[in-house]
Amino acid sequence: MPKFECWMTEKDFIPSDYQDLRENGSVTWKAPSNIALVKYWGKKGNQIPANPSLSFTLDTSATTTTLSFSKKEDSKDFSFEVKLDGEAKPDFAPKIQTFFERVETYLPFLKSYHFDIDTSNSFPHSSGIASSASGMAALSLCLLDLEWQFSDMDVDHFDKKASFLARLGSGSACRSIKGRMVQWGSHPSMKESTDFFGVPYPYPVDAVFNTFQDTILLVHKGQKQVSSTVGHGLMHGHPFATQRFEQAHQHLDDLAPVLKAGDLDAFIAIVEREALTLHAMMMSSSPYFLLMKPGTLQIIEKIWAYRTEKRVPVCFTLDAGANVHMLYPEKCKVEVLQFIQDELVAHCENGQYICDQVGTGAVKIS
Repeated sequence: MPKFECWMTEKDFIPSDYQDLRENGSVTWKAPSNIALVKYWGKKGNQIPANPSLSFTLDTSATTTTLSFSKKEDSKDFSFEVKLDGEAKPDFAPKIQTFFERVETYLPFLKSYHFDIDTSNSFPHSSGIASSASGMAALSLCLLDLEWQFSDMDVDHFDKKASFLARLGSGSACRSIKGRMVQWGSHPSMKESTDFFGVPYPYPVDAVFNTFQDTILLVHKGQKQVSSTVGHGLMHGHPFATQRFEQAHQHLDDLAPVLKAGDLDAFIAIVEREALTLHAMMMSSSPYFLLMKPGTLQIIEKIWAYRTEKRVPVCFTLDAGANVHMLYPEKCKVEVLQFIQDELVAHCENGQYICDQVGTGAVKIS
């Protein structure tokens, strides 16, 4: 297995002085969401993960953001307005303000401009798809694209810095820049890995995983009982935190030969164990909480029964919520979608689900 070295530090993303700043213009990027196979739960200061993670980059579940910019005379404060689907969203402003404060060192031109941020999602709000990941990735790409217009960074540095910036907005957003599989977080067996940005998974992956499908069953679209931010914080002092972090490292090691060989049975076992461990940590924190709903458990049990009876390699994973992501090879798509229609839509809110697949990463929109 190859070994890589990552020597980059935060200082490598601080640019030199700018010249010839553009007066005005606009740029548009589309960034996908992602679904973690090995979960990260718990973080340190400055958006550093407590354990490494690995994700599939999604394809159609994405955020498209247009950033319009114009030079301003006063450079004392940040200046921006945010719209979602063309409508003003002032409640988004605090998160953007915090993000700008975190990244100003790395994008020192921010206070020189007024920004109009117009964003839209291809998926409904609270659908179990990480809009913060795709949204912060798209915004980071737009801002960095502006810097790119008056700097000489190469494509590799652009990708790494975009992931680095996105992480400071939302941790998992750093996994939404590239595809098809992205690892984030330092891991001893992977010398290229780093806590500062996501890197494309560098080891051999069987072709079966390149077209994996992700069907998201919308069990509950309402507000979560506990936010992910609060949940991450509850890992501090958690009685099983150390064991969980060790498990995540072990699962990454275990997955390497599994992904290379296309071993679907072993892949399913690791991915489902990761999902259940994530929710076990929530249920055993202090205070404890439960994000799964009765429909979540009913779907899981039906997936297990279907897999055993039909020998179809379909599995589930969960984010920090009630909705179920069903993962399976493309060759099984017709029969799995029929199973969903016959057995699982009854457990979905308004019978809704979203079909997606593994994608190749963010793209610039001309």
